[in-house]
Parts: sequence; structure tokens; C-alpha cells
Amino acid sequence: MTQFFSQINQFLSPYYDQMSLMLVATLLVIYGDLINKYIKQLIKSYHFLLRSLLFVLLCAFGYGALTLWAAPLLKHLIFYLPYHYRGVAFIGAFLLMGLLAERRRYI
Repeated sequence: MTQFFSQINQFLSPYYDQMSLMLVATLLVIYGDLINKYIKQLIKSYHFLLRSLLFVLLCAFGYGALTLWAAPLLKHLIFYLPYHYRGVAFIGAFLLMGLLAERRRYI
């Protein structure tokens, strides 16, 4: 079984950067509406122009910075796993994203 997991890892290892980015982006898609709702509650008393500016800053720079920061962190966390479990961990994470999307009724 370890040899099978090692083959999966060997096949997926060149794509770790892209898969980390995909996982973070998927998390933001699944939970972005909750973040937006929270920010909306915080800034609802501000003037329209300021609210619009803050929303654009959140979407353009906030989510972008979070994605660029979290993707390498996720890859770094995956590297704490033994070599032969890394590819399986990514596959499991994608399955977990599907489960989370299903629970939030995105699928």
C-alpha cells in the first residue's frame, strides 16, 4: 500500500504549488460569502463611497493577499506529512472541499 501511495505522490508532486492554490481558492469560494457578510456588518454605517472602496479593497487585495499567503503555507504544512502520504493528503483535501461545498449547498 505504501508503494501505491508513493506512486500517487510521485505523480502529483510536480503540481503541489497549483494544488495548494486551488485548495485555498476553493475555500475562499465556499466561505467568501460569510467573510463578505461579516465585513458588510462592520462597515454598514459608513458612507456609500467608503463602503464601495472597502469592498473593492477586500476583494482585490484582501482575497488576493490571502490566496498568495495561504497557498505556500498549505504546501508547507503538507510537507510535514511523510513523503508517501502527501499526494493522498491532497486528494483527501479535495474530497473534503467537495463535502464542505455540499454542506454549504454549492453543489
